[in-house]
Amino acid sequence: MRTKTIALPQLNRIHPTVETTAIKLMEETGELAAAIARFKGYGGIQPAGTDPKELAQDCARELLDVAQTAITMMFVLEEQYSIDVETVVAEHVQKLIDKGYLGL
Repeated sequence: MRTKTIALPQLNRIHPTVETTAIKLMEETGELAAAIARFKGYGGIQPAGTDPKELAQDCARELLDVAQTAITMMFVLEEQYSIDVETVVAEHVQKLIDKGYLGL
């Protein structure tokens, strides 16, 4: 199994709630969708003469915004509702194994 770890920080200048983080996650997901549309030229919105690598970089940046927001929500659930993140991650990995997405 190949793994790559991407560590994202806990943001310390915001005071998110589950609700505000969910709204932010939807916003960031919309921005990712728009970046993918530009990258793939859906609806004719790919900017003429734009380097495909730069469009892919935009997708990566927006995807990290989505990931950061999702991680922020995990921190909120951990701090406000005592969710054990390690247990949830282990259960998630086991689900991936059970579904055949990971071969060990």
